[in-house]
Amino acid sequence: MRSAFAGVLLGVLALAGCGQTGTTGGQTAASATPAASSGAGFPVTVQAGNGSVTIAERPRRIVSLNPTATESLFAIGAGPQVIAVDDLSNHPKEAPKTALSGFKPNAEAIIAQKPDLVVLSNDLGGVVTALQKVKVPVLLEPAATKLAESYDQITDLGAATGNADGAAKVVAGMREKIESLAAAAPKDHKLTYYHELDVTPYSATSGTFIGEIYGLFGLRNIADEAPDAAGGYPKLSAEFVAKADPDLIFLADVKCCGQSRETLAKRPGWGGLSAIKNDRVVRLDDDIVSRWGPRAAEFAQVVADAVEKAAADR
Repeated sequence: MRSAFAGVLLGVLALAGCGQTGTTGGQTAASATPAASSGAGFPVTVQAGNGSVTIAERPRRIVSLNPTATESLFAIGAGPQVIAVDDLSNHPKEAPKTALSGFKPNAEAIIAQKPDLVVLSNDLGGVVTALQKVKVPVLLEPAATKLAESYDQITDLGAATGNADGAAKVVAGMREKIESLAAAAPKDHKLTYYHELDVTPYSATSGTFIGEIYGLFGLRNIADEAPDAAGGYPKLSAEFVAKADPDLIFLADVKCCGQSRETLAKRPGWGGLSAIKNDRVVRLDDDIVSRWGPRAAEFAQVVADAVEKAAADR
């Protein structure tokens, strides 16, 4: 069984880049044109992955078809405006989970919710066009490939939902925590690592959102040397990992596949790996590490703790 993260990212990374409301990537900031009949700050135009999206009034019936967007909406204060989320949105607990699918979005089922804003991460089946035909505003916010894009997406959602201040606070909090953790991390030990997405095993290179976070802590990624590393999510062989013998192993297939130090030790040729012998196998929360929203700072904390422990052992 492939982890949720591998399933999502391997399927959508070829789509258009994420929306941006800052200056990153040359995009301009989200604009807002006040209108007395629409409430303060509306209508507003946001630059998303599907181009310029104008939202006439503050949304009251938001449908989120992506777990990351769901987490971000609730974190910025837009939770009360969300009336339905997809079947994989399990955080926070109060999110109104439904049978709607983000993997196979059904336009008719979405329209039946009578949304005034839909947020999704892919345009499979032409759902964006189908929703636009019935005048439903849609924000396409694909999987982020770097932290800056994550910050921009959260800012997008803040502008689009009338929660700009909440979004700014979330972004500032994420940035401050991640940068603080990275600055304090020991980086002179040249530690290597392997991040496992699933038991196939797929991994993630330094050119991904995940890889950027590890890179902030001075870690070197063994997946960067894989033959198909250019795609960002190479399929590694057991022999490749064994030969690389990483100092640290991070498992993102714990909930989905029950992986642990013990299960890794049973794999052919892996019992003698340094990370296994030295108890440097870190079990991650599949959900947190698979999403590029507010909880990325929690992921960074886990990495920081692992690096500190490994450095102290040397």
